[in-house]
Amino acid sequence: MSTEHHLVVPRTARYQQLGTPSAATRRVWFVCHGYGQLAAYFIRHFAALAAADPGLVVVAPEGLSRFYLHGHAGRVGASWMTRDDRQHEIDDQLTFLNQLASHVLGRCPAGVPVTVLGFSQGTATAGRWLVGAPFRPAHLVLWAGAFPPDTNPAATDQLIQNLPITLVIGEHDEYLTPAAVAEQQAHLQQLGALVAVYTFAGGHTLNQEVIAQLGHTETS
Repeated sequence: MSTEHHLVVPRTARYQQLGTPSAATRRVWFVCHGYGQLAAYFIRHFAALAAADPGLVVVAPEGLSRFYLHGHAGRVGASWMTRDDRQHEIDDQLTFLNQLASHVLGRCPAGVPVTVLGFSQGTATAGRWLVGAPFRPAHLVLWAGAFPPDTNPAATDQLIQNLPITLVIGEHDEYLTPAAVAEQQAHLQQLGALVAVYTFAGGHTLNQEVIAQLGHTETS
């Protein structure tokens, strides 16, 4: 009978970036895509926001696992994790994200405000990351998803206390109901978060008007 083993190996991770981290950077957004998406396409949703603010850097990390979306050829997507070998997948993504944050923020002024946005599957990735990240975010956006329920309770409480969190949902989201969003809002508020909720006329997708509103709110 075989036995399962694991070996830690070097891995090349990919990310996309709008703007260049420098002494002139005034805020940084890390944006985590959803299941089956690629960072190169996901980051395009934030191009107008970055173009309007030269002091903004947007960074889109890409899940370490890629696959053909349909059959054995054609379009490719990425995933942050599956249920198979789950904890090692999570550990690998956190190592990647922490190294990426150190790489980017090390080129910016100390204490630069950081927004982390997760979309769909990326909301769980964002939450797990921030519980042990080497920085404290100024703002967390959970778009079409929820904060993961499996993080360390003490570390989660410390992160969420007084943290501005924005929940975003399309009015016709096929995966997330208004009731689920209301439950998430109540749970996060109970933990001490400062919660805002945005809705828009759409489904399980990003929305340019809401992205612009979020960017404007941070600078006003």
